[in-house]
Amino acid sequence: MAGEGRDILLPLLIPALCLTAWYVVSETGLVPVYLMPHPETILHAGAGYIFGMPGEGAYAGRFLNNFAASLTRVLLGFALATALGVPLGLLSGRITLVNRLVSATVNGLRAVPGICWLPLAMIWFGIGIKTTVFLVAMAAFFPIYLNTLTGARLAPPIYMQAGAMLGVSRLRGVFAILIPLAMPNIIAGLRLGLGISWAYLVLGELTGVPDGLRAVIMDARMLGRIDIIVVGILLIAVIGRICDRLLFLAMRLCFKSAGRQLR
Repeated sequence: MAGEGRDILLPLLIPALCLTAWYVVSETGLVPVYLMPHPETILHAGAGYIFGMPGEGAYAGRFLNNFAASLTRVLLGFALATALGVPLGLLSGRITLVNRLVSATVNGLRAVPGICWLPLAMIWFGIGIKTTVFLVAMAAFFPIYLNTLTGARLAPPIYMQAGAMLGVSRLRGVFAILIPLAMPNIIAGLRLGLGISWAYLVLGELTGVPDGLRAVIMDARMLGRIDIIVVGILLIAVIGRICDRLLFLAMRLCFKSAGRQLR
């Protein structure tokens, strides 16, 4: 029981310390309120943004629509990156010809900053969800692909050979042997990709979309609403953490080998 309580409380230690320091700094006036509002101001602004009724304020009651819009863009881009990155990573990790064919291109594109794709994406897809999904998918693809490739490459070939001797087909061997062996790296890549998806969401929502968590932050910046900016940042952090845990739990449900991974 003591160990379980420690596991629950320990991750909350740093946020609690940061909140305490923030409260002390705000109470003593060391930082002007126009630079960092008081935590109570943030709490009030967050409550109005999440639970308020539309029309009560500039941002009241807009959370659900913004959250749904941002989550849709992130999940679509992340799903596309996963659908491309995991199979290609497995192929590149096990087949030298495929690795030589795609590695130079992938590593070259990986060096291009995400913001460089923004003008092209707006020309190709216009302003809207397609541009955001493209940017998110581009960003999430590389960690997913590279980690999956590493996991597949590190998988001992003797296990695949043993499976072949027992009559396991190549396709079944991929799901029954290769993927479980590569699961630590696959999970690491997926978690990195999902985090990067939320980070790169800002690029897509800089294109002038009317809704989304990042769009609200940029709108609040134009109006000088520091409290709403902080609320948006905190909400994205919390939602990102929840999505990371849900991804981890989903992997544990779908793959037994994922149950051995660290939290």
